Amino acid sequence: GRDIGSYVVAAQERIAQQVSLPVGYSLHWSGQYEYMQRARERLLLVVPATLLVIALLLYLAFGNLTQVAIILGTVPVALAGGIWLLYVQGYALSVAVAVGFIALAGVAVEIGVVMLSYLNQARAAHLAQGESTAEALTAAVREGAQRRLRPVLMTSVATIAGLIPIMLGSGTGSEVMRRIAAPMVGGMLTTVILALVVLPAVYVLVYRGQPATKL
Repeated sequence: GRDIGSYVVAAQERIAQQVSLPVGYSLHWSGQYEYMQRARERLLLVVPATLLVIALLLYLAFGNLTQVAIILGTVPVALAGGIWLLYVQGYALSVAVAVGFIALAGVAVEIGVVMLSYLNQARAAHLAQGESTAEALTAAVREGAQRRLRPVLMTSVATIAGLIPIMLGSGTGSEVMRRIAAPMVGGMLTTVILALVVLPAVYVLVYRGQPATKL
């Protein structure tokens, strides 16, 4: 169960013990593993800071911590598709893969914000008509989700169509670009499920037991 870093370190130690260097010479290891270690240190700072900024912007947009939690709590559904496609393609975690997941998370949050705004509008319209029952909430959520069906599908299909040639391409730089595109292609497939199924379902579960006037 050791990770790749442990194997790399062990191999470096064995080589250092077996190779006899003249006076004044030394061994220094470089390459993808070294870059990955440096990038991981930066990502440990950048990713949490980015999530905090996203959460702050979502709160400023909705003014409601519940809706911020709904969006951020359902984003892993979108990331699951990226993880699945990485497994199918046989790609290991790398800097390029991490960049792809960051881009995917941004797109998923954007689609989630738009969907949640439509759900709020549909629910507010039903409340304005005095419809505050659980059935009215379900009808409002269904109506809001149906209004976003075509835009969500168009966004997802266009993104996937643009990324598939990159994921399947070859040539200079293709090794890196394929690993950036793969998480986004797989993730956009599950983002459709997130926007049209998971997010509306979570919305109904959260607001079913709350006061009718609370958005």
